[in-house]
Formats: sequence, C-alpha cells, structure tokens
Amino acid sequence: MTSILPPGSMLSQHLLLSIAEQIKLPLIQISRQAEFGTLGLETDLAQIKTLADNGIKLVESYAMGLQLANQNSYELAPEAVSVASILYEADQQLRELARLYNVSLELNIRGRFEPVLAHRQGLQAAVVGLASALIEALPAQNSGQQTTLQLATHRCRYGIVAGVYADIPNLSSEALKRGRKLYGVSRQPLVNVSHNSAAGIFVADAIFRAMNLKLHISRHHRLYGLGVVLQTSSQLALV
Repeated sequence: MTSILPPGSMLSQHLLLSIAEQIKLPLIQISRQAEFGTLGLETDLAQIKTLADNGIKLVESYAMGLQLANQNSYELAPEAVSVASILYEADQQLRELARLYNVSLELNIRGRFEPVLAHRQGLQAAVVGLASALIEALPAQNSGQQTTLQLATHRCRYGIVAGVYADIPNLSSEALKRGRKLYGVSRQPLVNVSHNSAAGIFVADAIFRAMNLKLHISRHHRLYGLGVVLQTSSQLALV
C-alpha cells in the first residue's frame, strides 16, 4: 500500500502546523497565568487540562493517520465494529471539552444497526477529531449561546453513516472542498465554519483516506454535519 501521508509530505507538514496552532492555546494560558501568579486557581487548571488533553488527542490522531497510511492491506484489515459503541466512547471522551465551550452533547444511536467493517482505533480517533473541531467552532456560530452537537448514526442507501451534526448552515460540500484547497495556505481554511485551523477535521480526513473512506458533508434531522459511510458485511448481518 502506497503511503498517503509520508512524514515529509506537504500534507503532513500542513497537519503538523495546524496541530501546533491548536496546542498553542493551553501553553499560552499556562505562560500568562504563571506570569500573573494565578496558575494555582482550580478553575483555570481544569480548563488548561481539558485543552491540553484535547491537544494530546489531536497529536495522537495525527500519529494514527501516519501509522495507518504506512500499513499494508493485511495490517489494515477491518474488523466488525459497532458504530453505536464508537459514538458512545467519543461522547465520553468529549464531555469536558464540550462543557468548556458551553456545548451540549447528544447521542443519537437509537435503532438496530448491524456491525460495520472498519479499523476501530482509526474510526474512533477520526470521530473524536471531527467532534472536537466542531465543539470549538460552535460558540462563534451561535454568539456564545449554548448549542448542541449531536453524535449520530443512521442508514443511507450506501451503508451506515457515522457522523457529527450541528446547526451550521455554512457547513457545505463547497465549503469542505474549498477548505481542502486552502489547507496549509490559510490559517482559517474553513473560515465560514471555524475561527481556527479546524485541524481535527483535516486530521480525520487524512485518517479516513488512509482507511480508504471518504469524509463528506452529511445531513441528519435538519442538522448539518460531517460523516463517513461504512459498509456492513452480509456474513455479519446473518449472525
């Protein structure tokens, strides 16, 4: 399998630059609070920990994308995965970050869905990356008022969709296409969606491509989102 994200590639470098931008925030906070002698405040420390943990997840997801891109087809063989369990685990990981940004998380995993074929760790990392990027973007979209991000799965004619959804009308196929072109050129490639680099979205995009999947704009219950279509197995469906 040809490497999609070789360490020296331009895309790899762009991802690293975006991640660096993302993790600067908690480091700047630590520096400023140390300067003014407020580093011991419990609330500040909790916020810094949440942002730092999210930055660490982003770096780990980037490493995951590199690892998957450099594995051969045998090593990348998919396994039977429950989309509902992936979204539930993502919800648990994102609770503190959502609380920090005043975003309400909802799980929409009702219904009976057969297992899909996917690389569990890669899918988990990508979903968390997508959701964290939208959590950071939502306050600006809604003037600081509490808003909702939904982690949902539903069936479409091509398979089963795993996605993250919110009330962001500007999140369109054209915006994503333009963002991919601007990635590495602009500090805000999804300027109408996110005020920062939206690194989590592009890291997830790279992970999905390494898994031979495609990130796309998705709609669900009148919400706009980002999702991926996963294939079921006829053998698994009979079990």
